[in-house]
Amino acid sequence: MLFRSKILMSFDSAGRWQPATAASLEPFEIERRHFMGYLGNVGCYVTEVSDALDAEFADLRAHLEDFDSLMFNLVGRALQICDWYRTHQYCGNCGKKTKQHDVDRAMVCGSCGLHFYPRLSPSIIVLVHRHDEVLLGRNHLFPPGLFSTLAGFVEPGESIEETVRREVFEEVGVNVGSVEYRGSQPWPFPNSLMLGFHAEYKSGDIVLQEDEIAEADWFPLDRLPNIPGKFAISRWLIDDYLSRRGLPI
Repeated sequence: MLFRSKILMSFDSAGRWQPATAASLEPFEIERRHFMGYLGNVGCYVTEVSDALDAEFADLRAHLEDFDSLMFNLVGRALQICDWYRTHQYCGNCGKKTKQHDVDRAMVCGSCGLHFYPRLSPSIIVLVHRHDEVLLGRNHLFPPGLFSTLAGFVEPGESIEETVRREVFEEVGVNVGSVEYRGSQPWPFPNSLMLGFHAEYKSGDIVLQEDEIAEADWFPLDRLPNIPGKFAISRWLIDDYLSRRGLPI
């Protein structure tokens, strides 16, 4: 259940977040509902309500540690579907009103016939390593002292590997050699698909892209700074490299 893009904070007896049930929806005035698909044999819907009443609704990004991977993906899908529907009420080509497709997940212009599907923005996130050191940076938006892996969006006409090399060089002035894909994570803030990599340092000294990166440095694997929690793909990449080097996670 969503209210103004915030999720209903509902927990089971073990303290784990759980989706709203049909019974819990009864007090609320429903604005719209979207079918998301099946989780096992259970049909799942995202429901937007017009008033929070006395319930607690919160921003997903501020409560990542309250969700396991499955529930995070479910809520992320809900947020992206609602965002897509809300931002495609009118055609970007002719300005006429759109309507939902009868079968596909698409908004369709009744005038020119243009289809608008949910948008995904592919992004890379990369851990640059040099033997027993890793290169970590702190974005200006991060809390003081928190460091993470480097990331950026794929540009038109680029391969994923080209994006890795360009983003690393742009953000910290370093060239990387071999690039290895390690995994992915949907990241609904608002519609990214994070593609995770390890990249081997090749050459260059750190030169910051100062409008984006506040700090960056090489850190020994046994003396890492404050890094993201285990939920984020950035932490997966760091833990994966620690494991490869035979160090405890």
